Amino acid sequence: MRKLGDDDQKKLKDALAAAEARTSARIVVQTVPVSDHYRLYPLVYGGVVALTVLAGLALGWPHMTLRLGFGITAAAAVLAVLAFDFWPLRLMAVPRQAKNWECWELAHRAFASQILARNDRKTGILLFVSLGERYVEVVTDRDVDRHVPQSIWDAVIKDFLAEAKAGRIGDALAKAVEACTAALAEHYPPL
Repeated sequence: MRKLGDDDQKKLKDALAAAEARTSARIVVQTVPVSDHYRLYPLVYGGVVALTVLAGLALGWPHMTLRLGFGITAAAAVLAVLAFDFWPLRLMAVPRQAKNWECWELAHRAFASQILARNDRKTGILLFVSLGERYVEVVTDRDVDRHVPQSIWDAVIKDFLAEAKAGRIGDALAKAVEACTAALAEHYPPL
C-alpha cells in the first residue's frame, strides 16, 4: 500500500487538465490508500483462534483445570488479535469479496458526491483506485452508459492494471484518464 508521489500527482493533474480541454464531461479520479481499516477482522480471527484452542484443549486434555484452560485460551486469543492487528496480515486475512464490497461502496459514494451532487448537473465518470486492495473501477452515470459501452471501461481497467503492476502508478493513471477522455470526447465534445 502506498500513496501517490508528487511526480505521480503532477502526471495525473496534467492529464486531467488536458481532458477538460477535450470533453465537456467531468472526469474525476479518486485514489485512496485503502477503502476501509477492517477493524473487526482481528477480533473475529481472535475469536476463531480462541474457540479452536479451547476445542483442542477439551479434546486433547480433558482433565485440565478450568483456570488453566481459560488462561491458555485467553492468551491465544490475545496473541491472535495482536497478530491480525498487524496491517499487512490484516489486509491479507480479509476475504476478497469483503474488500471488493468496501471498495465498491466507497467508489459509488464518491461518485454520488463528486459527480451527481454537483450543481451544474454535468455528466461524468469517476475513476476509482484503491491502492491497498488493488481495486479499480470506472463509475459512470446513465447518460454515459447509453453512449459508451462497458467494454471500453473494461479495457481502460485492464490497461491500467498492467501498467500499475509494473510499478508505474502515475503513468497508469495518466493513460487511463487519456483513454477515458478519448471515449467521452466522441459523445461529449468541449463546450
